[in-house]
Amino acid sequence: MKYNKYLGIVSIIAVMALSSCTDELDQNPIDPDSFTEQNVFANEESVKSALAKVYASLVLTGQKGPDGLADIDGIDEGTSQFSRMLFYMNELTTDAAVVGWGDPGLPDLHEMSWSANNTLIEALYYRLAQVVSFSNSFIANAAQFSGTNEVQYFIAEARFIRAYAYYNLMDLYGGVPITTEISTELPLQNSRKEVFDFVEAELLEIQDLLKESGTNEYGRVDRVAAWALLSRLYLNAEVYTGEAKYNESVSFSEKVINSSYIINTNDANGNGSAYDELFLADNHTNGAQNEFIYALNFDGLNSKTWAGTTFLIHAAIGGSMNAAEFGVNGGWSGLRTTKALVDKFSDAVTGTRTGGEPITWADARAMFYTDGQNYEIATIANEFTDGYAVTKFKNVDVNGVAGSDPTGNHTDTDLPIIRLAEIYLNYAEATVRGGGGSPATAVNLINQLRERAYGDASGNITAGDLTIAFVMDERARELYWEGLRRTDLIRNNQFTENSYLWPFKGGAAQGASVGKYRALFPFPNNIISTNPNIKQNDQY
Repeated sequence: MKYNKYLGIVSIIAVMALSSCTDELDQNPIDPDSFTEQNVFANEESVKSALAKVYASLVLTGQKGPDGLADIDGIDEGTSQFSRMLFYMNELTTDAAVVGWGDPGLPDLHEMSWSANNTLIEALYYRLAQVVSFSNSFIANAAQFSGTNEVQYFIAEARFIRAYAYYNLMDLYGGVPITTEISTELPLQNSRKEVFDFVEAELLEIQDLLKESGTNEYGRVDRVAAWALLSRLYLNAEVYTGEAKYNESVSFSEKVINSSYIINTNDANGNGSAYDELFLADNHTNGAQNEFIYALNFDGLNSKTWAGTTFLIHAAIGGSMNAAEFGVNGGWSGLRTTKALVDKFSDAVTGTRTGGEPITWADARAMFYTDGQNYEIATIANEFTDGYAVTKFKNVDVNGVAGSDPTGNHTDTDLPIIRLAEIYLNYAEATVRGGGGSPATAVNLINQLRERAYGDASGNITAGDLTIAFVMDERARELYWEGLRRTDLIRNNQFTENSYLWPFKGGAAQGASVGKYRALFPFPNNIISTNPNIKQNDQY
């Protein structure tokens, strides 16, 4: 297990007592504890094991493995995992993805017709609330430990995880209650700006409390993660607070760019591009790890879940695709993409969309399966062949060897949450938006990504190409299916508006605008009925 291998723990399931923190953000997760605080916080090694639970709260779903003893009640356990639901909210609601399944609440997401009764929206709120609960419990208990200075690093890491959870709560739901201590009282609701200020203050404070760049174990964050999340936070500040902070985004992007992290250029499988290595089963060792500032770690034997990259890989296989080539035992015939994303790569297309050989792209980031797939989507439900399939994530290593799970069910592929390429693009976008960066540097950073994608300088741009529209399309090409698309579209006034349409946006085949209020998700009705201090978002 990668948590065992890199965090040196015996089990991420033997964890801390949280029995008194289930009111954090008004959540109702099932209490997972089987040990007391005295048992868990007995020495530095056991504190480290408890820290692993904080990290694992974004990865796993329960206490037994892929299913059984779920952390959160009232939803399919596999569906409740953080990155799976983040994909639903931030990719499925955009031009990047559709899914043919009819699970309750799922069709409403791509159609942008969700309500406050949507079980998926509710479950993600609970999941993030649980992350806050675990973090608060760890921070409170670890602060009492009179061990070595290493514990101080542990506390700073837990504060980063909590800040990341609040960043997502703010991005998805707006103003949420801020709770930093264990309490049974119903918390008051904070404004979105207050949550922004809290996340900002936490990241600024812990930046010097985290380990130096590149000195922590794989799977744990260092101070560069705080800088990177600040880069993202400031890029979106105008949306969150009404005040632009592009200068700050440039500044913290520069700190990340000048750190020990590097863009992966190791074409370990010799296919002409080092981009695909980022999404293979050995991406913790094949060179991609040097680009990962923060990643969720998955292991097909020891951290099993029906979500994470297991979901991203299985769900994207169907039609005439060969699941064995992806290192798994079969496809779930669900996820595809729309022509709007495909068209972002249209300047690099060779071949034809109908008949003959499958399409190939000069840009290696265009990882689509087209054989037997329709470019146009006639119907989303149950028609996997409508829309191109996405082949970005695979459970094979650079030699084509499948991951560790011999059944082919669960995957080893880690999922990057923040990687250096995003920060390159943050710098470029903030610069174009007036952030005070160097346009020449921005062009150079983008060209580094494009040279990796094209295998040479044939796709390079010049300063004249550096526009907001270009940078936004470049973000789509580089970062699709990595949980950022909705936020990008909102920042560019394209998510709800009719200035940019994609197939079945707003439930219309050719796309339609929706109410601007849908830039935020509603607070689940169950949350509001539990805590009258919370006011529902407008028009829900």
